[in-house]
Parts: sequence; C-alpha cells; structure tokens
Amino acid sequence: MSRYPTDPRQVIYACGSGKCQKRGGKELRKIMRDELKQAGLKDEVEIIKTDCTDRCKHGPIFSIQPQNIWLHDMSEAQVLQVFREQVMGK
Repeated sequence: MSRYPTDPRQVIYACGSGKCQKRGGKELRKIMRDELKQAGLKDEVEIIKTDCTDRCKHGPIFSIQPQNIWLHDMSEAQVLQVFREQVMGK
C-alpha cells in the first residue's frame, strides 16, 4: 500500500485465522501481493487480512470486492486463476 491513503478500485479480504493460514492462505496472500506489485497495481488493489470468518471448513477464504466474489473450497491454482481473471484482468 502507498504512503498516502487512496481509494482502491478493489479490495481483497483474506481470512487470517489459523486454519486458513494452514491451508495456504498466507502463501496465497504473498503471491497476490507480489503479482500486484509486479503489475504496478498495489495502489489500486488492497489486500486486507481479516479475523476469522467462521468458514474454517472451507478455507482459505478470500472475498473480492466490490464484485462480491467469495473464494472457498478451491485449490491454490483455482484461487490464483480467479484472482488473475477478476483482479489482474488476465
């Protein structure tokens, strides 16, 4: 995120609870941040780690806003595919 507050065009909420972390959430957040940085989009798309979403059986949980897309019960490859399509426009 930049030094100065901006209004991002998209926000990705990522569950930061223990179970989502153990199921790859932390690594996926890092990959997403790296891709945003490489694409020059880190000021346009913000990734926010949240508290538990109470969907532990379905983790890791991501929500892409404003599209209201919820990612759950997906492999790492599937999550990254949706991220690249919906956020990166690839």
